[in-house]
Amino acid sequence: MKKLLAILLSALLVFSLVACNGGSGESTTAPASSGENQSSDSTGNDVVKIGVFEPQSGANGAGGKQEILGMQYANHVQPTVEIGGKTYDVKLEIVDNESSTDKAPTAAQTLVSAGVSVVLGSYGSSVAIAGSPVFKNGGIPAIGVTCTNPQVTEGNDHYFRICFLDPFQGTVLANYAFKELGAKKAYILAELGNDYDQGLANYFTKAFEKLGGSVVRGDFTKGTSDFTSYLANAKNDNCEVIFSPTSIQYAQLIVEQSTSQGTGLPLLASDTWDSNVILNAAKGTDAKIYVTTFYQEGGNKEFDEGIKKWINEDSTAKTNNGGDDTVAAVTAMGYDAYFVALEALKKAGSTAPADVLKVLPSVTFDGVSGKIEFDEVGDAKRDTAFVKNANTETGAWDFVAKQGV
Repeated sequence: MKKLLAILLSALLVFSLVACNGGSGESTTAPASSGENQSSDSTGNDVVKIGVFEPQSGANGAGGKQEILGMQYANHVQPTVEIGGKTYDVKLEIVDNESSTDKAPTAAQTLVSAGVSVVLGSYGSSVAIAGSPVFKNGGIPAIGVTCTNPQVTEGNDHYFRICFLDPFQGTVLANYAFKELGAKKAYILAELGNDYDQGLANYFTKAFEKLGGSVVRGDFTKGTSDFTSYLANAKNDNCEVIFSPTSIQYAQLIVEQSTSQGTGLPLLASDTWDSNVILNAAKGTDAKIYVTTFYQEGGNKEFDEGIKKWINEDSTAKTNNGGDDTVAAVTAMGYDAYFVALEALKKAGSTAPADVLKVLPSVTFDGVSGKIEFDEVGDAKRDTAFVKNANTETGAWDFVAKQGV
């Protein structure tokens, strides 16, 4: 009886092991080899994971969603990639960093734990800076999409980016304010403690004063919703332009309160204001809004037509794009970032993060936003920005100029 019981237990153990492997004798997850991050899916193809580190809530949630849309559309256009002679399905692992420097490290760790090969993001320099040490410790390379503060890549060999930087953008804006708008005195409205806001405010100030202009600072604390006193101060101090490099959440309030007060001063802003949220707030008013950004709708007909069709066929995508099919510059940049990641994976011939990191400095790609290549720091070699004006009648952005410094 004891021998029979032992035989039965052995048989049961073998059966349970087979069952755990899906009954086929093969694991449903392909074993990692040589440090590679991979698994297989229902198609039978191996899967490579690209992490998406973006805000979907908080002050920058609207911009983060639009940046993600570009990546999702790119994944729709090209859902597979050839790596080392094998076809991989590309899976986007998306996390919400909540626009918060406190929450960013946890969101970053989620991507590291998920076994991603490379990370894209984030919209918002502050959260990119906050999440960076986690990616570094996890050995994961990251590609910034529109995080423009120099500190994102400064001193790091794991973080790259495909956008221009704030010293450049701040100078372009200062030149435009002084030379094109004729302003000699500018009011700066920026959030205290925000790396993006304060960095751009400082670069603008330095360039504007060098031209012979003067500035008045109107820094506000996090969570401010009433800007009426700040706007009144700008007018009372005889400022001729307001420069406000804020998040979309604040920008919408500033536009609405500026027009309701009849401030009448041109609002000059950076890439974060390039959103249909701002267009909708300005439509039907006398607002004068100028922004610098990375892409102008109409710059690539095939891309514009394709993504508009995709957005209009997907109600969730349309909602995440603010309810219409306006092509935001951050969406075009998200699209390009996805393909830069694919180029790195192909060049590495591996899904191992360490291998991807080795080849990233030499990756180039001709994107819808222009040619992308990296300098010795890991920053994109970008020397032009698009200046756009909000058309308050049509509710669209009008191209003004393509400008360098």
